[in-house]
Amino acid sequence: MTLTERLEALRSRIARACAEAGRDPSGVELLPVSKRQPLPLIQEAAALGFHRFGENYVQEGAAKAEAAPGLEFVLIGPLQRNKAKAALQAFREILSLDRPDLADRLRRLAEELDVVRPVWLQVDLWNEATKLGGCAEADLPALLDALGGDARLPLEGLMAIPPPGEATAFRQLAGLRDRLQQELGRPLRLSMGMSGDLEAAIAAGSDQLRIGTAFFGERAS
Repeated sequence: MTLTERLEALRSRIARACAEAGRDPSGVELLPVSKRQPLPLIQEAAALGFHRFGENYVQEGAAKAEAAPGLEFVLIGPLQRNKAKAALQAFREILSLDRPDLADRLRRLAEELDVVRPVWLQVDLWNEATKLGGCAEADLPALLDALGGDARLPLEGLMAIPPPGEATAFRQLAGLRDRLQQELGRPLRLSMGMSGDLEAAIAAGSDQLRIGTAFFGERAS
């Protein structure tokens, strides 16, 4: 299939899922995940109207950001403290903030670099942190305290990578988002759902889908 054909199929899936959930498809952002995809294919997607792409690795994403300055890249993969400065320089958003020491580091660097970078808290409600990263619900207050409402790192929402086959995972995350919105007194977005489970994510209220294979096709090795 061509990129255009995959996009048409993907948009049809999203439209059907939104119809079943009683939602407006315009309220669901499609974020193409360009990890290990060649720049020409990313530029082809840009020609179809996409200008934001998710990347898993700082070095790879930074190289693409430098080569394609007209596009925006956001970090969706784990972030090590020693790569925080490069991440703030290359990416427009950080979706994987998951621990207080990283929040402290990002705050200091954002002030030093004089940049504003929206952040998402990556949460783990299923004890998957050792594999995928994420902050347990009990540890969220400490992470929010470390973030400190810093205007240079505005809190955008919650991101998660639930374990496959966890039927209630998306509902659990939506419930956590609702509780945090009440506590913080402000809206938060949800980034959850990928190629194989986007329908369930939409039904649970996801605002952003991170789609790799269904958008770009199989990744290069």
